[in-house]
Amino acid sequence: MTLHVPSLLLSGLTLTLSGLTIAADEEKRSHHHPKPRPCERNDWTEINGDAPWAARSGLQAVALGHSFYLMGGRTATDPATLPFPTPGASKIWGDVWKSSDRGRTWEEIVPDGTPGIWPSRAFFQAVKLGGRMYVLGGQDFNLIPNPNPFPQPGEPPFFSESNFYNDVWCSEDGINWIQQTDDAGWAGRAGLSAVAHRGAIYVMGGSFNDDPAIIGGPPTRVYFNDVWCSRDKGRTWTQVTDNAPWAPRAGAVAVSKNGRLYLIGGEDGFTCESGGDRCPPYFNDVWCSRDGGRTWVEVTGDADWSPRPGHQVAVVRNHFVLFGGFGLSEDPTDPFKPANPLDVWISKTGRTWKQVNDAPWDATAPADGRYDFDVLVAPGDKGCGPAIYSFGGSNETFNFLDPTNHLNLENDVWRYTPPFPPVYRPPSRPQPFRPSWLPLLPWWWGPGLQP
Repeated sequence: MTLHVPSLLLSGLTLTLSGLTIAADEEKRSHHHPKPRPCERNDWTEINGDAPWAARSGLQAVALGHSFYLMGGRTATDPATLPFPTPGASKIWGDVWKSSDRGRTWEEIVPDGTPGIWPSRAFFQAVKLGGRMYVLGGQDFNLIPNPNPFPQPGEPPFFSESNFYNDVWCSEDGINWIQQTDDAGWAGRAGLSAVAHRGAIYVMGGSFNDDPAIIGGPPTRVYFNDVWCSRDKGRTWTQVTDNAPWAPRAGAVAVSKNGRLYLIGGEDGFTCESGGDRCPPYFNDVWCSRDGGRTWVEVTGDADWSPRPGHQVAVVRNHFVLFGGFGLSEDPTDPFKPANPLDVWISKTGRTWKQVNDAPWDATAPADGRYDFDVLVAPGDKGCGPAIYSFGGSNETFNFLDPTNHLNLENDVWRYTPPFPPVYRPPSRPQPFRPSWLPLLPWWWGPGLQP
């Protein structure tokens, strides 16, 4: 008898051995995972130091699709161009700019004054929901003749006056805008807080009438602590509460995080003279609502960061990131001394905060700090995770006699990568190669006897 080894078996053994070899090579390589690309975490990068849009504050920026959209805001007027001193005189913008490369280059897609879109405004809100951007509220700036038929010596021939909006507009491309309502039900206001939350749009807080620190007199500024909600893309609005437990205020930040609403910081006066018995009249509290703004719980009444308005808060990797804002001089000999905070804070819950940076943007002194800017969260460098992009802002003081004060506005774009390590998941462990036909062979398959 002659011993024969079936060729099919040899082929199977060869394939199996080859598969084991491949698997061994894969396993060997899997133990040498490529390291993630190094990131400049906790670092600020200037994306564009001189964007083509005018330097401004009170603007809004939205990320929609793969593009950034920037719109509205105010630019202070050079007092030398005015026939008489007018505190707060400003150019109010109604333009829209688009960037398709994360702020590096910009295209004006709606020039200022274009008919068919929302009226020019500043200190409004813009939110993104369901593939559309929405513009809500805000104010303009106008000059009216002095109503006194017999002006007193020193009275200006004109006074400043603002219209306060309660309309809602939406757009899918930043060019074509639809007015969802010209009267949302909530009072016209500026410095309002708005956020998209659980498929709805929320508006809360804000103020009506200009601050006496700006216009130098009445009418009195009115602050709100109400909460409104729209579930039909801004067409109709329901008042959730007319008297939330947090103090009436403007300049706060509304944030949606983990299915909850948060309200952070703000002001009820620009200066100590206009803010009642608190000096400065600013807040550093954090409030939270689990039921869509009906009830609120104070997370902290005195956060680790200083009280401030005009700041921003972004959510990155389930953490709050807070920076910027206006600071009031505490020097009695120099009431206009810049005191803007230079710090960046992070928090997981809003109750306790950790300072992680003391030089936002390129600021080296309080005069370089800024307020009334805007931010959005978008992808950063490859491998670095999400980043915060910052646009424009102001570092003006309330010294309207300073002939250069109007120049303290920004038209730049910055990117900040918070100090969170990138999320890196190594490839899964490969399984040894096993031919699909191997289990089909009979158990007795092997060397056979042939006569």
